[in-house]
Amino acid sequence: MIEAFKDYEIWFVTGAQLLYGGDAVVQVNGHSKEMVEGMNNSGSLPIKVVYAGTANSSVEVADIMSRANNDKKCVGVICWMHTFSPAKMWIKGMQILRKPLLHFHTQYNEKIPFETIDMDFMNLNQSAHGDREYAHILTRLRKPRKTVIGYWKDKKTLERIAVWSRVCAGVADAQDCLIIRFGDQMNNVAVTDGDKVAFEQVLGYHVDYVQFSTVLTFFNKVKDEDVTALVKDVYFKEYSVTDDLKDENSEGYRKIWNAAKTELTLRAVLKHYGAKGFTTNFDDLGDENVEETGHGFDQIPGLASQRLMSEGYGFGAEGDWKDAALLRTTWFMSQGLEGGTSFVEDYTLNFDGDNTSIMESHMLEINPDIAEEKPRLEVHFLGIGIRKTPTARLVFTAKQGHGIAATIVDLGNRFRLITNDVNLIKSKPLPKLPVASALWIPEPTFEVGVGCWMNAGGTHHSCLSMSLTSEYWRDFAEIADIEACIINKDTDYEQFRKELRWNEIYYMLNKSLR
Repeated sequence: MIEAFKDYEIWFVTGAQLLYGGDAVVQVNGHSKEMVEGMNNSGSLPIKVVYAGTANSSVEVADIMSRANNDKKCVGVICWMHTFSPAKMWIKGMQILRKPLLHFHTQYNEKIPFETIDMDFMNLNQSAHGDREYAHILTRLRKPRKTVIGYWKDKKTLERIAVWSRVCAGVADAQDCLIIRFGDQMNNVAVTDGDKVAFEQVLGYHVDYVQFSTVLTFFNKVKDEDVTALVKDVYFKEYSVTDDLKDENSEGYRKIWNAAKTELTLRAVLKHYGAKGFTTNFDDLGDENVEETGHGFDQIPGLASQRLMSEGYGFGAEGDWKDAALLRTTWFMSQGLEGGTSFVEDYTLNFDGDNTSIMESHMLEINPDIAEEKPRLEVHFLGIGIRKTPTARLVFTAKQGHGIAATIVDLGNRFRLITNDVNLIKSKPLPKLPVASALWIPEPTFEVGVGCWMNAGGTHHSCLSMSLTSEYWRDFAEIADIEACIINKDTDYEQFRKELRWNEIYYMLNKSLR
């Protein structure tokens, strides 16, 4: 199991009934326990599965689901109908259940024992129609769920359950996820703003504000010796640094030292409030006379943002609280997987026929977890924001490979999750643009990928993962009961545009049916 998920559990509930007698129920329990033990020992699942028992009546179903709701360790429920379990007995329990649901259509036996099969076997092994009965009532109740179909020992089947399990963990993490805004939205930008109340109602994230005067009280408590230790024992050892920047009398060293103090300040604020993410606003950095007073940040906190992202804090530039929250979830769901995650912004385009690509960057704030090479700690003049000043940052280009970009937008009557599969390619050197960057080609083509993203109302910011797939995000949207617009190698531009129109009708009608 994954260390980050050690306090979580997935409950496994088996459906049956007493029509076939007590002996059959005993066998159902035995089979269920064996299956759960086998799934846990498979090495495929990131979260422990706990057998919550066999439900034989409406009262038993409702009791299990009530306990699942109230158990903080339980982040999701798997239901499987071993025998024919009349679906009316599941109505109250499914109406009660608030945790994510996975319907597992499987069977204890892999093969039909053609030579020995008898009525006792038939009475006991009825998933073939028991699960259809259960699926019907879920559909009748409009119950969001993931359906996994396959033999319980098959690796492919378990991998699909593993994806859902990670998403359950991400959803659970969101329920107590506080995003702190240092400053508000910038320059009247619309796409990164939205309804924070609805955001918490639907997705669980709480977005709050901490004024910069409060940040400065933490800044003034940071000890000089802690700053120096961070610079010399961490920065100078983990990153490539030129000798001139190690000179304590140089301006470059002073900028790095100040950036380290900023990092310790932000980390202290986040820990104090129990926050899991934050946003910045480069027009709001404290005292305008900071160079003279030393009271406040003397540069955009780019290096701090890069390093805090690497530790799992969600980040959004320019007050983008929705992508800050989504980045935290992206990182959390990715625990134990190879690849890396980062906040990115569509920066500039490189038209080159079939290889037309987009440069992804954001001034300074790109997570070093996606770096192709050892990041370089550098100090350069940054000509943006209220104060234009030399600024410390990690410089690198991203590794190559497949990734997926995700963002979330507020359409007024609903939230829409948008994802696009992308292929990161080798970037040429950027001698006059010393920032961290990535270069990618959207799928299925530049024109279709970008066209669909724009038609869906996607942001210029997104959360990149080089380990997740669209299946994770489909599961996330299903659990959260929000719209998902998935763009990948199979996407057709005109069909996608039609689906956006159909979705408008669906979400209007769907609300009236509930």
